[in-house]
Amino acid sequence: MGDLIKVGMADLNCTRNPGVLTTLGLGSCVGICLYDTSTKISGMAHIMLPSSLHIKNNSNIAKFADTAIVKLIEDMQKIGASKYRLVSKIAGGSQMFNFNDSSDIMRIGSRNVTATKEVLQSLNIPIIAEDTGGNYGRTIELYSETGVLLIKTIGFGTKKI
Repeated sequence: MGDLIKVGMADLNCTRNPGVLTTLGLGSCVGICLYDTSTKISGMAHIMLPSSLHIKNNSNIAKFADTAIVKLIEDMQKIGASKYRLVSKIAGGSQMFNFNDSSDIMRIGSRNVTATKEVLQSLNIPIIAEDTGGNYGRTIELYSETGVLLIKTIGFGTKKI
């Protein structure tokens, strides 16, 4: 099974096989999982916001979809992954609260999912599975041995994608 490696909020990490990457409490945040299908090198980022471009304090590149994915790929390549073999799975992006006003700023979960998909598409990394949206939190575990992403929820059970 390998070591359990925790990825915090606005954080990213990668591991060789065997290893398990996990992040807790994805609400509107998105867990982005990258997997090299040949070497089984795995990576995970826990992003909070869609883009670093409109934020003054953007020094933490793991916080944003646009910068975290690029950095995660670089880190994975340093330990032997190939960008051309990477596939992705994403989870999170919940709408955790109901707002009467439907302003875009409140829809951070769906904006995070959209931004994540756009960045992955621009890098030609296919999304092979996702568990996004809803109004509940998720804890995820990525298993490098198989590439399976385990998603645990409160009230909605556990599933593998």
